[in-house]
Amino acid sequence: MRRSSLFVVIVAIACAPALARAQTGDVPSSAIMAAPQVQPEAIAALEKMSAYLRSLKQFGLHADTTIDLVMEDGQKLEFPGTLNYKVRSPNGLYIGMKSDRKERELYYDGKTLTVYGPRNKLYAQTPAPPTIAGLLALAEDKYGIELPLADLFLWGTARAPVSALRSAAYVGPARIDGSVTDQYAFRQDGVDWQIWIEAGDKPLPRRMVITTTDDAAQPQYASTLRWNTNATIRDGDFAFTAPKDAHRIELVAAQEVSQ
Repeated sequence: MRRSSLFVVIVAIACAPALARAQTGDVPSSAIMAAPQVQPEAIAALEKMSAYLRSLKQFGLHADTTIDLVMEDGQKLEFPGTLNYKVRSPNGLYIGMKSDRKERELYYDGKTLTVYGPRNKLYAQTPAPPTIAGLLALAEDKYGIELPLADLFLWGTARAPVSALRSAAYVGPARIDGSVTDQYAFRQDGVDWQIWIEAGDKPLPRRMVITTTDDAAQPQYASTLRWNTNATIRDGDFAFTAPKDAHRIELVAAQEVSQ
């Protein structure tokens, strides 16, 4: 897990006792009052979720999001948005991002990355590696683009090591969109984050809240995730065809921008 900025693109196990607690709304006070520590059960839950996500060959995902932006005077403004994902492992990715102020689409077909702005009809393209993992590294390392909800692909890999966690704790059961989940809280340098993992044999992340702690205003990013693991995915979902009135621009490397 990285900072909440990762969600801004240029251009987001069940057992009877747990179910009973979720129904009554009781949260173990020990989870809230305990001193920060790395609890093995929290790490195990994160690893189980990570393994399940890596096992998915394709899926659709909708996320309702909010992000805090901090004004120069320190006031925080909250902006809602939505994300729509179509994913086919290892080399197909579509992301549609929409808010009142910005709309972006990202296409990746295993060969080319395209970033398109439907409102201004501008798009940029660059050759891309043959896997989603390679795409994420290229986008961030070369272009400074941190894709929304990139952690879905990074958990359980060397780019998101559990050794970076300074604390990991089980908070308690909760319901998200009517589903029973278990809530966990994690902390690492510069960021606190919470995740609600669906109980049962499909441990999908259902909600995430990320707080940037090395900013005095502590802005937050939050997303509620709705999964479709049986989504119909087609080759055309990842192919970009430029509209006739669209114009191509250059995708500039981050190092060139900073010079």
